[in-house]
Amino acid sequence: MNDERKCDWDPRSEAVMRDQRAAYDEMRERCPVAYSEFMQWSLFRHEDVSRVLHDHKTFSNAVSRHLSVPNGMDPPEHTKYRRIVESYFTVQRMDAFEPVCRQLVAELVRDVLARGEVELMADFALPFAVRVQCAFLGWPPMLRERLVRWTRKNYEATLAQDLQAMSEIAREFEGFIDGMLETRMQAGVRPEDDVIGALTHEKVWGRPLTNEEIASILRNWTVGEIGTISASVGILIHYLSQHVELQQRLRTQPLLLPAAIDEILRIHGPLVASRRVATRKVEIGGRKIDAGERISLNWVSANRDGRVFEDPQAFRLDRDPAANLLYGAGIHVCPGAPLARMEMRVCLEQLLERTTRIQDAPGKAPSLAVYPASGFATLPLQVR
Repeated sequence: MNDERKCDWDPRSEAVMRDQRAAYDEMRERCPVAYSEFMQWSLFRHEDVSRVLHDHKTFSNAVSRHLSVPNGMDPPEHTKYRRIVESYFTVQRMDAFEPVCRQLVAELVRDVLARGEVELMADFALPFAVRVQCAFLGWPPMLRERLVRWTRKNYEATLAQDLQAMSEIAREFEGFIDGMLETRMQAGVRPEDDVIGALTHEKVWGRPLTNEEIASILRNWTVGEIGTISASVGILIHYLSQHVELQQRLRTQPLLLPAAIDEILRIHGPLVASRRVATRKVEIGGRKIDAGERISLNWVSANRDGRVFEDPQAFRLDRDPAANLLYGAGIHVCPGAPLARMEMRVCLEQLLERTTRIQDAPGKAPSLAVYPASGFATLPLQVR
C-alpha cells in the first residue's frame, strides 16, 4: 500500500459510532479527503462534495452491483429514467396527497397523546414513514410490517457490508414487487389506480418498463423514504424538545416551518453519505484518486462546514438555502424532495397544533443511531 492509500481513519470505530457528527467535524478539519479500507475515499468539505455533485462525468453514480433506477445511472440513461420519476413528485400530486398525509399524522398524534410518554422512533417516527409510504404508493396496510422488517434487514446488511445478504434482500424486494405486479396485471390495472399501475404504463426507449426496472424504482423510493424520513422526524422533534422557545414560536408561526425544517436537518443530517466512483485519475484536496476507486460524500460534515455556514451549529433562518446540501445538488438532486418536504411540514404542523409541550422523558436519555443510519436509535419523550 503506497502513501496515498494509508488508512486515515476507521469509519466504524467506537469513537465515530459514539457521535458521528463530532467525528465527521473532526475529520473535515484534520483530514478532509480521507482513505479507509471500508469506504476507500471520503470527502468531508462542502467545496469538495459540491465539486463531485456537479461533475457527473468524472464522478459516476453507477456504483451498485444491482440495477438502480435512476440513482445508480449516468446520462443518457439517467436522463430518460429521471424524467419518468420526476413526474410522480409534481406540485399537483403533492397537493392531492397532502390531505391523506395529514389524516395519517393526526391519527398517530392522537395515539401519542393517549400514551403521554413514548419512545418516539418506534411509536411515531417509523410508523409515520411506513404508513405514508404505503399510502403514497397505494399499498395496503397489511404490508406495513413487512416493509419495516425488510428495511431493518437492509440496514443490517449495509452496516455489515454483507454483499450476499444485500443481494438476497434486493431479490426479496423484487419478488415482492413481482407478486404485486402480477396481481395488478390480472386485475387490469389502470395508470390512475396507484403508482405501480402508473409505472406499468410508462415507457423508456420506446418500450414499457420491465418488472426489474419498476422494482428498482420502488426499492429506491422505499429505502430512501422509510429510513430517511423516520430519521428526519426523530431529529426534528428532538431538536424542538431541546429548544422550547423555538417550539413555541413555530406553534404560533407555522409558515416558518419549511425553512426551520431545512435548517435543523442541516445541523443534524438524516443521511450520512452517498457513493460515487471516479471515472478517471483525479486530485482532490491534494490526494490522488485513481479511476475506479470509490468515493463517499459525507453530507453530515459538508452541511456543517464553517467555510460555508457561519457558526454552523447555530440555528438560523437567514442562511442561503442554495448552500444546503440536504437534498443534494446537480443532476442527481433528490427527485422526491417535494414529497419529503411536504410530509415533514405536515407532520410538524399536526404535532405542534395538537400538543402544548414536547420534552424529555424524566430519567431517560436518547441513544444515537450508528452508520449507515443517522439521527436517533431511541428517543424517549413526553408529549402533552
